[in-house]
Amino acid sequence: MVNTTIKTTKSQEIFAAAQNLMPGGVSSPVRAFKSVGGQPIVFDRVKDAYIWDVDGNQYIDYVGTWGPAICGHAHPEVIAALHEALEKGTSFGAPSVLENVLAEMVIDAVPSIEMVRFVNSGTEACMAVLRLMRAFTNREKIIKFEGCYHGHADMFLVKAGSGVATLGLPDSPGVPKSATMNTLTAPYNDLEAVKALFAENPNQIAGVILEPVVGNAGFITPDAGFLEGLREITREHGALLVFDEVMTGFRIAYGGAQEKFGVTPDLTTLGKVIGGGLPVGAYGGRRDIMSMIAPAGPVYQAGTLSGNPLAMTAGIKTLELLQRPGTYDYLDQITQKLADGLLEIAQATGHPACGGHISAMFGLFFTSGPVHNYEDAKKSDMAKFGRFHRGMLERGVYLAPSQFEAGFTCLAHTQADIDQTLAVAKEVMSSL
Repeated sequence: MVNTTIKTTKSQEIFAAAQNLMPGGVSSPVRAFKSVGGQPIVFDRVKDAYIWDVDGNQYIDYVGTWGPAICGHAHPEVIAALHEALEKGTSFGAPSVLENVLAEMVIDAVPSIEMVRFVNSGTEACMAVLRLMRAFTNREKIIKFEGCYHGHADMFLVKAGSGVATLGLPDSPGVPKSATMNTLTAPYNDLEAVKALFAENPNQIAGVILEPVVGNAGFITPDAGFLEGLREITREHGALLVFDEVMTGFRIAYGGAQEKFGVTPDLTTLGKVIGGGLPVGAYGGRRDIMSMIAPAGPVYQAGTLSGNPLAMTAGIKTLELLQRPGTYDYLDQITQKLADGLLEIAQATGHPACGGHISAMFGLFFTSGPVHNYEDAKKSDMAKFGRFHRGMLERGVYLAPSQFEAGFTCLAHTQADIDQTLAVAKEVMSSL
């Protein structure tokens, strides 16, 4: 029997104080545990595949700071590189050779990227790439997919997943109709819906943007032929195809989803892993499109902290670590063991469930499924997931506090961690 009692006195005190200081007590909504019940734990430190909260409880972590910690938290080689970089300063606001190094690594790895621009977040990358799409095509409308999340910019908060889905907000107050009137939506995995939108809006659609593997409506994979179909449709209509690989980039393969599935978009957004745990984002693609970005071209985008030397340093070291032999084989092996094990336990304990994994990304829905899109995902038993999440947390396993979030493994997870997680899951599901 695993200990089911965790002390949370300090976490409760700190979170109570935080609610008077920050909206909802958090700096990002999903952290507030609204969809799973109970109060969040307050982190004190992280290392390898583990978290320690302010009350001294230890957890196996499957959030990994929402994806960046693919090598494990506070990896000694990343920390050593950052110590060295710190001595040179925390911010330049000017060119540095580190940008060249990371840019070359990204261009070498990601099939679609011939030139890249660094920014500070995935949201910023998606905002910039949207402006670029419109400028390059001289069209204003875009297509996104229901449940796909591309940051909190006004024009993307239309049937978005992630925190919006977690809180049950259909969109967001404060977003004017003028900001979203050119954002068209279709169900993920539905090529016919995309074809219909192009037919209804001839020569008006700048492009299609999507998470090639959805991570913000839970973990949803593309049906066979879906990505290929999008590539064909966009080419046929003179529109651009954009992969938002903020989650999938360098995680489901070194070259991202476009390497994994063999479909090359025109533009790509990146984040998370390429910052090694520090704030970062990037967008890149074909040279002729990227050459439109200022100062090479007329499309303006800027940022004081873009190309920050610490983020570049952590990103460079992280990508170096990921290139070592056997990295992705190991990630795939442990993640498959975890994902398959969770489904087997759900079946054995009488809970309808579906899910799966690709490399170091996985998901579990409490519905018989299959889940092809956001509407399917919403059929999940949210209350049951909340109880499951709390049970796992109280037994030392930290999962994303939302049914609408993918899970992440890392190189620091051991076989023993996976075994312990599955043992805990069996205990919790048996009691649901």
